[in-house]
Amino acid sequence: MNLTEDYIAQKLREAIEAAGPSTDGYAEIDLTKDARLKCAAVLVPLLWQADEWHLLFTRRTEHVESHKGQVSFPGGACDEGEATPEETALREANEEVGIAPRDVRVLGRLVNMITVTSFRVTPVVGIIKWPTVLRVGQNEVERVFTIPLNWLADKRNRWEFTMLGRSRSLIAYHPYDGELLWGATARMTVDFLKVLKLA
Repeated sequence: MNLTEDYIAQKLREAIEAAGPSTDGYAEIDLTKDARLKCAAVLVPLLWQADEWHLLFTRRTEHVESHKGQVSFPGGACDEGEATPEETALREANEEVGIAPRDVRVLGRLVNMITVTSFRVTPVVGIIKWPTVLRVGQNEVERVFTIPLNWLADKRNRWEFTMLGRSRSLIAYHPYDGELLWGATARMTVDFLKVLKLA
């Protein structure tokens, strides 16, 4: 399968359209229905390296407020005045790992995900300039690393568990370069792979 930028963008559009009506901003978050939900967005950074697509991940420090020590995509809660998930995702990626918004070509979004920590997260997929010099925010990010998309797509590299009382299964990958990808970030990764018809 030839994973061109146009193909990826098209598949993302099709998946969002199939999921139903959405808006261009955060208005779709119905806080009257569930006041606990906090809006958030992450950047799902795609990069081309060694003749294949990779995803860039971070491992959070033990000093952050939530998801301490976990592997994640760059991202976080939306700031007041931000009207779109793209604004949030690009700001957070710049703050956490020094990826300038001008160096990201946004291709689209994945469907929103509600986490167990009461965030409604919008994953924004974008291609980042690579190689690039990263500027890591020491308070939030312990490490930055990449994993090849083909490795992530190989079902032999992950487990899926059904847990009592949960509507969705838990996904965890085998360790890659000493890092453990699991939980919401693993779910977003698999959601992305499904959109691309790789999972």
